[in-house]
Amino acid sequence: MKRSKSVETLVGRRWRLSHILFAVAALYLLIIAFKFRHILEIVGLMSDDRSFAGIDRTAGGDDVADVSRSFFGSAYSDSLHRHLDGGDPPPKPGSDPVVLPTLGKPLYSFDHYGRITSAIMQRQQHWGGNLTELERMAHEAWALGMKSWKEVEDFEDKGELNQTTLIERKLESCPISVSMGKDETGSGESLMFLPCGLEVGSSITVIGTPHHAHQEFVPQLAKLRQGEGIVMVSQFIVELQGLKAVDGEEPPKILHFNPRVKGDWSHRPVIEHNTCYRMQWGKAMRCDGIASKEDDDTVDGFNKCEKWLRTDIVDSKESKTTSWLKRFIGRAKKPEMTWPFSFVEGRLFVLTVRAGIEGYHIFVGGRHVTSFPYRTGFTLEDATGLAIKGNVDVHSVFATSLPKSHPSFSRQQVLELSEAWKSGPLPQQPVELFIGILSATNHFAERMAVRKTWMQYSAIKLSNVVARFFVALSPRKEVNVVLKREAEYFGDIVILPFMDRYELVVLKTVAICEFGVKNLTAAYIMKCDDDTFIRLDVVLREMNNAAGKKPLYMGNLNLLHRPLRNGKWAVTYEEWPEDIYPPYANGPGYVISSDIARFIIAKHANQTLRMFKMEDVSMGMWVEEFNASTPVQYSHNWKFCQYGCMDNYYTSHYQSPRQMICLWDKLARGRAQCCNFK
Repeated sequence: MKRSKSVETLVGRRWRLSHILFAVAALYLLIIAFKFRHILEIVGLMSDDRSFAGIDRTAGGDDVADVSRSFFGSAYSDSLHRHLDGGDPPPKPGSDPVVLPTLGKPLYSFDHYGRITSAIMQRQQHWGGNLTELERMAHEAWALGMKSWKEVEDFEDKGELNQTTLIERKLESCPISVSMGKDETGSGESLMFLPCGLEVGSSITVIGTPHHAHQEFVPQLAKLRQGEGIVMVSQFIVELQGLKAVDGEEPPKILHFNPRVKGDWSHRPVIEHNTCYRMQWGKAMRCDGIASKEDDDTVDGFNKCEKWLRTDIVDSKESKTTSWLKRFIGRAKKPEMTWPFSFVEGRLFVLTVRAGIEGYHIFVGGRHVTSFPYRTGFTLEDATGLAIKGNVDVHSVFATSLPKSHPSFSRQQVLELSEAWKSGPLPQQPVELFIGILSATNHFAERMAVRKTWMQYSAIKLSNVVARFFVALSPRKEVNVVLKREAEYFGDIVILPFMDRYELVVLKTVAICEFGVKNLTAAYIMKCDDDTFIRLDVVLREMNNAAGKKPLYMGNLNLLHRPLRNGKWAVTYEEWPEDIYPPYANGPGYVISSDIARFIIAKHANQTLRMFKMEDVSMGMWVEEFNASTPVQYSHNWKFCQYGCMDNYYTSHYQSPRQMICLWDKLARGRAQCCNFK
């Protein structure tokens, strides 16, 4: 029986289709086979034996859930190591690595100089003729720092320095109101100093006029092909700011109020609120003319966002027919007052910011517009500056009902002759862990919170663990004098005689390693920030569980992270020529073993230690170099929190002094829970 041509044709077509599918599948398998080796190499990092069964579980009797410990293995495969490392970066002609030369002497702590080390004070700088930007910063910071410390010593020599002068300082009274006229505002950014910050009931009134809109090019809109990327812009910013901690780091933004008269990407008028803590922006609260939902939390009884007129929104809750019927049967709709947007180009406005119990309340022309709840990490007394900038002419500013004194400046309120907060001398016997805490000169409140909380662990009191703050100098002599007095009183501060800059945090990390190796005999060294809360008992347990015969690098590890080449946090190819960063632990809290620290100090001593402005990436780079000759145990856990806190945390970050006390109180009741209050 003959098959019809149509059947043969159909069979042929099916055969050709199956061939195509088979070819696609084969190509896919080839691609997978080519990439599978790299996948195996990455997964092989997760176990010591390069197998898939190396995920350990924590042991212990507390309420911490089981978590994986060995995220990375102890040794890299050669090919992946070459992929991550890429060899040494091409050196810049005529430049040497950024190093801090020492005299090779053991570091010694002077009791009367805030733990300043003699070797650091006697360092001789040997810089190359063609310096990199980071080298220039370091060179300038050391020169200015040595000069500033000499001024502090000269100042102290003129008068007696004792505990009584520190504790019994008279409070300096602050004005109850301050003002600024048009002559003082200028055409650019307007700044007004609030000597003692704010308190509940304080208010700030700004009188100004928004500029008429001007054209700006927005690359993002151009990429989205929405016109030519040209938009009309008229916006300004009113910010309550705290004190700048170090040069190169922007002051914290306690309140960021940003009216956009011509709108932004939404093309509608909008008001944005936000905060910025330690150069990390929070989640923005936007008000765009739609009233806050009924189920949304209020702030002191005020809506977070009030309603204003919008031409693009028609109230569709009821039709015209329904509205007519309600009026016909006597159920007329209650009249509703709706106001236009509060800011108009070229029209005068009167803006008032009032500090309430739960948040800030913003009024324009006497009418409530928005309310922004207080956020963690900020207190009213920290708002010591008002900044106004953008497309606005400021006519006058008036702040009233201000506090008469600043509690953070009052040492007698925090010291209280409390011997319990003092640290003892360095132990002569070996210790299990040394903790170096990065801090800044004006972070007295943060240091006091650490002293009153996790520095009270029995392991620290029994000298099994030692903790010290590492602080560089401020451009202000009086701040350095107070820091020196604080160091003498508490005995827990290592003062580094260079001018503090955000880009030079890596120098503090080197100092922590050097102190832990030369001033102490510590088995492990931990680095953290002064806004990091540490569950020390859990960290010690995890450290001992992860420890073996290999050197240890433990924390919240990042794999195959790429540097940002654009934007605020951009890293140039000169700063970092490689495409990816080496595996590194996040900076708020990580642990290294002493042999890694000794390797860093040895490289630092012979001026071959390569440095990068991001200290956590620098540590990852140093550990990777050490790992090339001596296999390292990489131990990862998400509970070394990078952003904020999570239940059953090991360390929590971005914790305000008030949150620190709250976390400590909860631990005393046996609960490792966060304190995410306002």
